[in-house]
Amino acid sequence: MKVAIYGRSIDQNEIEYFDKLLTILASNNIDVIIYEGFGEFLKIKRNYKTSLETYSLVELLLHKAEVMISIGGDGTILDTVSLVRDSQIPILGINFGRMGFLAATGKEDFEEITLALINKTYTVVERELLEVVSDKPLFGEDNFGLNEFTLQRKNSSTMININAYINEELLTTYWADGLIVATPTGSTGYSLSCGGPIVYPDSQSFIITPVAPHNLNVRPLVVPNTVKLRFEVSGRGNRFLATIDTRIQNIDSSYNITIQKASFTARLISLNNKTFINALRTKLLWGLDKRN
Repeated sequence: MKVAIYGRSIDQNEIEYFDKLLTILASNNIDVIIYEGFGEFLKIKRNYKTSLETYSLVELLLHKAEVMISIGGDGTILDTVSLVRDSQIPILGINFGRMGFLAATGKEDFEEITLALINKTYTVVERELLEVVSDKPLFGEDNFGLNEFTLQRKNSSTMININAYINEELLTTYWADGLIVATPTGSTGYSLSCGGPIVYPDSQSFIITPVAPHNLNVRPLVVPNTVKLRFEVSGRGNRFLATIDTRIQNIDSSYNITIQKASFTARLISLNNKTFINALRTKLLWGLDKRN
């Protein structure tokens, strides 16, 4: 069996955990191929020498790796989804970050991870993605996201105006600092911190959440992901920010942007006891009441 590893960086005090993971995988005859940029980071920044085979593009993985292991936090998972794209390689997140809501498997679980990989006693969960379509170049081939798309103000303290359409019918004009369109997966991220609802992962929906709206009667809205959402943005300034997950680009008011369901999904590996409900309770402390 061969697995690929993707990472961006890890702290010096986490090198021993990474080394332990490689040792456990090797002792169970699991071959490892590592992302080239991560290997360079380990060698230059952490003085960690490795002779592992490297890769840089997903095309090099298609016939080599059965599973992608993401080393880091939730942001690293989002980058991994962008790298894996539509290859259908399942992703297992190991949390070397802080909360690790998506990367729910911890550094203490290496033995369990290895046994699950060998015996295939894990579950692959399909997570739907959103896709961004624009009348001007925007995000290139990386125009899809697992968590959310956002429009935000830039270099200005004033609000921006966002005309929002659902299937070309005007929904409203948002006066706000920005607007979030989240997937159910992203409902526990930025959208949640702006007052959006928690939505179950397989709910097949988009969550439209304004950022600091100036309308008291504007609240987050959940719509089916079969619709197309279109946005026009304007303001006192003419420069704005558009983001998909961890990627960001500058735009102006001439952009017409449409959000729709992507044609492929992200495949995330879940160990049997690492469910969405479990993550809500243990990571977000949902429903915690000291009286119970």
